[in-house]
Amino acid sequence: MESSVEQTSQTLLHLTALEVESFKEGLNFLRNKENGTNFIIFKEGEKMRACKNVCKHQGGTFIKDIEDLDCRTVRCTKHNWKLDVSSMKYVNPPDSFCQDELVVEKDEADGISLVELSPPNPWDTDPRSPIELEIGEVQVTYLTHACMDLKFGDKHMIFDPWLTGPAFARGWWLLHEPPCDWLERLCRADLIYISHMHSDHLSYPSLKHLSEKRPHVPIYVGKTERPVFWYLENSGVKLTNINIVQFGIWQQVDEHLRFMILMDGVHPEMDTCIIVEYKGHRILNTVDCTRPNGGKLPANVDLMMSDFAGGASGFPMTFSGGKFTEEWKAQFIKTERKKLLNYKAQLVKDLNPRVYCPFAGYFVEAHPSDKYIKETNLKNNAVELNKRISEICSVIPWTPKPGAVLDLGRLLKDPTDSSAIVDPPLGTKIYKDSWDFETYLNAMLLSFKDEIFQYPSWIKEYFTWAGFTGYNLVIRMIETDDDFTPLSGGYNYLVDFLDLSFPTERPDRDHPFEEINCRATVMRHVVKNGLLWDDLYIGFQTRLQRNPDIYHHQFWNHFQIKLPVTPPNWNDFLDREKQNRSCKLM
Repeated sequence: MESSVEQTSQTLLHLTALEVESFKEGLNFLRNKENGTNFIIFKEGEKMRACKNVCKHQGGTFIKDIEDLDCRTVRCTKHNWKLDVSSMKYVNPPDSFCQDELVVEKDEADGISLVELSPPNPWDTDPRSPIELEIGEVQVTYLTHACMDLKFGDKHMIFDPWLTGPAFARGWWLLHEPPCDWLERLCRADLIYISHMHSDHLSYPSLKHLSEKRPHVPIYVGKTERPVFWYLENSGVKLTNINIVQFGIWQQVDEHLRFMILMDGVHPEMDTCIIVEYKGHRILNTVDCTRPNGGKLPANVDLMMSDFAGGASGFPMTFSGGKFTEEWKAQFIKTERKKLLNYKAQLVKDLNPRVYCPFAGYFVEAHPSDKYIKETNLKNNAVELNKRISEICSVIPWTPKPGAVLDLGRLLKDPTDSSAIVDPPLGTKIYKDSWDFETYLNAMLLSFKDEIFQYPSWIKEYFTWAGFTGYNLVIRMIETDDDFTPLSGGYNYLVDFLDLSFPTERPDRDHPFEEINCRATVMRHVVKNGLLWDDLYIGFQTRLQRNPDIYHHQFWNHFQIKLPVTPPNWNDFLDREKQNRSCKLM
């Protein structure tokens, strides 16, 4: 059934001719006093361009860039990203995003309106009226981190099953102890939704257990630019029923159950979120999306769940030198977590779900060698967030525990019924106190000892395969032990990405420089298997210094998202190297 909903427009701010006359050339900052929305207008002669004063990266606020004498750029107070408002392009980092622009409409009285064009809401196609639910008909069980077990009538749906093993190489470990029947729940699922390729959502250790018992279980992912299961063939996990679906289209499961996957507005190449509807009742899961569906989401759903914690980045804990003192890091983390908490609380208030559940943040840097990260990488508290939400709106907050069950039918019949949310029995183990470190670290140790690393030319082979070049950046990679002490006999090398060369000394020309100290076992595991560098960066496996202190978006974006899908052909490499060595001995 095709939608009859057309693109709409909304006037966000109207300015009189007198107010327009007061604009100066260049940057003008405005505020809608009625709703507090902030705007930036760039005036150049008779031309004007406008946008909301919200950074597209992670929602920070722009201020004037005092280093810009031309009054064209603004600087985000969150991560110092810079936007050239005359072109609506980010100049730092270069070649990253374009800002969402508003339409500037002139009226007959020489005033202007700032207008936002809005595409139709895809979830409004084929609308269905809610049908009363029976008690026990829709139940949502929290398992751990971002993993939920949802029962809709006789169907079971699982979200993002990370239930065993680490994520991001060896950097993240589960905080909560999942229910002991997690594998049974996974195997009985009628469908599984995996939001994106990060390993705290796409967990190969968890899926390996599933594939050994039920390899044909239907798994659904969004049609992202980077395939979610790009590493499947090399993982040893045998899953045979992966369904890649278009964004914004209802996927019908049965007469009453359907779902729709939506893309992230900031990272459409990898992040997704989902709306599930059963008998007209909706559940919204925004997962890790920075700006889910470009910021447009359905209001008044029955249950909303989202990330909340922060701390899912190597920045700034893994950086040193310059401003990156321990005091600066502590203040930055405190400020960022507070901003995130306020943002999530306001988002929940605006969307007004019946129930809100903060999840996808229950991880811990459990390995003893990551004690520093564990102690400094402070995260938001779900109880504190839910307390704040209760203070500003009437949404029912749910702080989940492993095995806790929300009965949606019971709650809708009586929102005051305390039995609508049932916690696990007393004595149930909530937090993990042991992890199987050795199994996973030993697997990386095998990669570390691989034959390819006997040949220094692996460095050229790997970075040539990676395919990032033509960018004025030089990095020094230093292999270290677990404590980030340079490894005796380890590799220490330079890569010049301007021409993809490997000099013995830094070049004479002006160039930005980054020094990356990296745990050798993890780096070699990543290299050997052609994995993305999120395992290094988000997994806290590096210590970085950069001069100047600039984020090189193109470089990190390539190694975190855009590496080739097919891993390096190390067998051919070894054949060539052995042949070359034989020739030299003859």
